[in-house]
Amino acid sequence: MKNSLEQFFQKLDSQHMDPHQRIPPRAEAHALADGIFYFLFPMLSEEPKPARVQYTLLRHELMSLLYPLLQGKNEPVSVIADNFFEQLPATYERLLEDADAIMRFDPAATCTEEVIATYPGFHAIANYRIANLLHRLGAPLLPRVFAEYIHGKTGIDIHPAATIGRSFFIDHGTGVVIGATAVIGDNVKIYQGVTLGALQVDKSLANVKRHPTIEDNCILYANSTILGGKTIVGHDSVIGGNSWLTESVAPYSVVVHQSTAKVRTRPFDEPVNFVI
Repeated sequence: MKNSLEQFFQKLDSQHMDPHQRIPPRAEAHALADGIFYFLFPMLSEEPKPARVQYTLLRHELMSLLYPLLQGKNEPVSVIADNFFEQLPATYERLLEDADAIMRFDPAATCTEEVIATYPGFHAIANYRIANLLHRLGAPLLPRVFAEYIHGKTGIDIHPAATIGRSFFIDHGTGVVIGATAVIGDNVKIYQGVTLGALQVDKSLANVKRHPTIEDNCILYANSTILGGKTIVGHDSVIGGNSWLTESVAPYSVVVHQSTAKVRTRPFDEPVNFVI
C-alpha cells in the first residue's frame, strides 16, 4: 500500500512538473480572456492602459499560453499570435454590429454602452468571437477554456467552432447552448434557454455536422430546442417558445408549441397542497 501510494504521488508530481503540459493554467487563461475583452472595450477596464502597451502585454501572454500547447506542431506560436491580432480589428467591428443589434431590438436597452457593459449576451458573443478566431487559426484547447470560462459567468454555452453571422442578438441568455457544428446566419435573435443541439452523440460522428443551421433573420424564442445536423430553419422564420424541432422548416415559417390548459372548478378531486 505504501509503495502504491508513493507511486501515485510521483505520477501526480510528474504531471505538475512537466514543462510541456498541454493544459493552460486556468487563472492565466481566464485573465487573458478578460484582458482581450477589456483591450477591445477599455471603458470597462479598472486599469486601462494605452492600446499599444496593452497589445504588447496580451501578445506576450497569448504566446506564453500557446507555447506548451503547440509543442511538436509546425505552426510557430508567433505566427498564430500575430495573425490573431491582425484579424482582431475585424472582430471588433463585428462586435459593434452585435451591440448595435441588441440596442435596436431590445426595448430595455438605453444605449450601446449599456449593452457592452451590462448584457451577458453581449459578453458571451464577444468571448465567442475571440475564441472562434483562435479556433480558426489553429490554436488548440485555449478557445475551449475561454468558452467554458464565459459559460460559467453567463450561463451561455457557445462552442468556439460554431459559425455565427453578423448582428447576432442573445437576449437574457441563461441556458443558451450552441453546438460546435451549428451554423447561424445574419440578424438572428435568440432568447434564453434555446438549444441548438445534436440528435446523435456517438463519438464516431465527431467530424460530422451534428447541429442545426439557422438561416438569416430568424427569431428563436425562449426554451426552443432545435436538433440535428440536417435540420435547417429557413430564413425569416420564427420558432416559438418551448418548441421542439428535429426537421427542417421552409423560409418564413412560424413554428409554435401547442399547449393545452385544463381548467377545473372547486372542489378538487385531489389535494392541491403537496410536497415533492
